[in-house]
Amino acid sequence: MSFDLVFIRHHSDEMRSILRRHYDARDLARSHPPKLGHANKKLMLELTGPQTDGTIDVTRWAAESLPERMPATAPRVEQVSGYYDYAGPTDGVWHVNFADPDLFVAYGSSLLAQDELQAVEHPALGSIREALLAEGDGALTEERGEPTPVLVAGVERRCTLDTLPDLDKGRVYGLYGNHFGRASAEVVRAAVRTHRPAPRTNLIAIAAPGGGRGEYMLDEIKRITVTAYTGFAAAVEETTRMWPGSPTEIRTGFWGCGAFGGNRHLMTLLQLLAARLAGVSGKFYAFDDMGQRDFDAGAAAYARVTEGDPAVAEILERIADLDYTWGQSNGT
Repeated sequence: MSFDLVFIRHHSDEMRSILRRHYDARDLARSHPPKLGHANKKLMLELTGPQTDGTIDVTRWAAESLPERMPATAPRVEQVSGYYDYAGPTDGVWHVNFADPDLFVAYGSSLLAQDELQAVEHPALGSIREALLAEGDGALTEERGEPTPVLVAGVERRCTLDTLPDLDKGRVYGLYGNHFGRASAEVVRAAVRTHRPAPRTNLIAIAAPGGGRGEYMLDEIKRITVTAYTGFAAAVEETTRMWPGSPTEIRTGFWGCGAFGGNRHLMTLLQLLAARLAGVSGKFYAFDDMGQRDFDAGAAAYARVTEGDPAVAEILERIADLDYTWGQSNGT
């Protein structure tokens, strides 16, 4: 399913970058090697090697106020099945990292949720965390209760780790979540496909809320929207700076709907709204048939709450009136 969006960001409205770093990948790997506490994470780095070519740009952004209204242009978010495939051109293409407030905090642990999966496939992310901590700048995607999305551009994807179940290769339950830490080295090794040359990825690290119960309140809904909007709008700014003339494309999925127990319908709706406000097209990876139905439900709700071109504040109130409730953590 494709869904038309109807807003384009005014690029003259300057956003505020609160951190900007330009790392030489070879120097970064040498000066700030990843700190890996689990044997399987160490094995992954042995198999892939660190990034030692090119440069990596890291930026951190102050929370943006939401626009009051939505002009009428129509970028499009396309629903696709499966998981991130990282296929196609990379200029202006940004993948959402389902981050923790403490950036890449569990990259060296036994855990392998979406954030940590991106870190093992892009090992320079661990070095970025260590560099930011050493520099005293704070490796944070939230600070003092406000979102501060972090964008990473030009990081090499050194491998693909197949996390899906495969009985023939010993992955009875797959490698996602806690299963990764329990797997043997042989099973992990068989699941890795290295890339030579390694393609590059651009990431938007944004932290979804967690630990909620009952109904989502208006303040929660607004904060989630501000978080996604700030990250998406920052991607527009960085695309304009780094690849003038290229469009911005966001690739995302059910952000915050795994370990955090977020509501899939609501998180779809709010990302569609944030993309509309930021003026970006994109792809939404819905995983499977159930995911496609959840996306469709969120997209239908989005159409209802934006009908009649209401002000953004009214849209948020309409969303709150839908009485979405928190789900349960999936244990990853």
